[in-house]
Amino acid sequence: MVVNRPPLHRPTDGRSQQPLLKDDRPGRLSRSSFGQDAEGRPMLHHTRRPTIRSKSPEYDATQATRKKYMIAAGFLLLSLASFVVQTETAVYIQHELHWDKPYCMLYITHGSWIMLWPVQLLILRIQKRKLSWEAFWRRHVFLLKTTAQMVETQDVHLTSRDSHRSPVWYMVKTTAFVTTALTIAGGSWYLAVNLTTASDLTAIYNCSAFFAYAFSIPLLKEKLRFDKVFAVCVAIIGVLVVAYGDRPEKKVSKGGTTGAEDQEAQNRLLGNIVIGVGSVLYGLYEVLYKRFACPPEGTSPGRGTIFANTFGSMIGCFTLAVLWIPIPILHFLGWEEFRVPTGEAAWMLIISICANATFSGSFLVLISLTSPVLSSVAALLTIFLVAIVDWFRTGQPLSFAAIIGGVLIIVAFFMLSWSTYRELNEERKKHLENDLVESDSDQ
Repeated sequence: MVVNRPPLHRPTDGRSQQPLLKDDRPGRLSRSSFGQDAEGRPMLHHTRRPTIRSKSPEYDATQATRKKYMIAAGFLLLSLASFVVQTETAVYIQHELHWDKPYCMLYITHGSWIMLWPVQLLILRIQKRKLSWEAFWRRHVFLLKTTAQMVETQDVHLTSRDSHRSPVWYMVKTTAFVTTALTIAGGSWYLAVNLTTASDLTAIYNCSAFFAYAFSIPLLKEKLRFDKVFAVCVAIIGVLVVAYGDRPEKKVSKGGTTGAEDQEAQNRLLGNIVIGVGSVLYGLYEVLYKRFACPPEGTSPGRGTIFANTFGSMIGCFTLAVLWIPIPILHFLGWEEFRVPTGEAAWMLIISICANATFSGSFLVLISLTSPVLSSVAALLTIFLVAIVDWFRTGQPLSFAAIIGGVLIIVAFFMLSWSTYRELNEERKKHLENDLVESDSDQ
């Protein structure tokens, strides 16, 4: 039996050129409507307006860097305001109210960082209130877990092996390591509060910008750039002008300096030495945090902000759980007798604690989004702000040295900001060209 089969190619049949599945039905996009890359693979996005050209990596890098800088600028303003409040209240508590308990204040303020994550979670929940709690919580936990894995591997693209490995042990070790460095550095700040002036305290402590840059070169593989070195040097010069430019204005009695003034000068020198050591250690802490606890370049600003505040809460948790041990030891040895603050001291301490937590959370975000060097120089702006607040609080006008030093610091900050902006933009462009930038959908 012979079966007549139709030929494979029938050019005379008009229907032979029609596709089996029509793609021109309403509500269905054809494959050709999706953008394709150089290898013909469909891209993850499409547009209904084919007249719009795809943006270049340079444009995308500029937009991503600009967005990161806008977020960082907001946290910078918040950190400046909160640091001024923290400094003034700490000085008032120890100098005026005589509750001079440096380590206890350090323990309480750093322990208060534990509230950063709950407050952040509340804000995120309000923003995502349309989601059910189960979906919101599952999404939040997944974001924190994957970000921690990115921090451990220092790669935005996780392999299957990385995604199945728990980051808990790494984060516990990192938290203990970074918190120890922070506690030693921060302890010097609270110890020097009762020995030196508020302006000197802010000025010398913020010299950490120089040491942050010095430690960034070996630990972060930071390039030695002339514009950055020059900006940091200008900032340090401004700091020295503010700290020591008003020395000739010290009051001296007719018969020479009094014993009380000699003691004050000795205390100021000792306090400046103590805070100088703390400045070195704080610069090291900033670089260690950036190196071991921050997501890699290419992570979206939203994800970096959320993880920074979460890590701040981990520091607060470690502080409360472990660093209470020296308190009874110091009390027993008589080096720092424990005394519960009451009355005005208690209220002012609460204000100082809230200001410290706000500053610390903002500063961690600032380091995560930019760099330790830029964050340190940005913190130098508090010198001028503290001097202005002291002017209004004590009635003593700004000295010429304070004005000149403040101007130098502001100029140095803008110089370093522009240098860092260009560097971040170049790095972003390089990552975009290699398709290493994470989608912003995780924000």
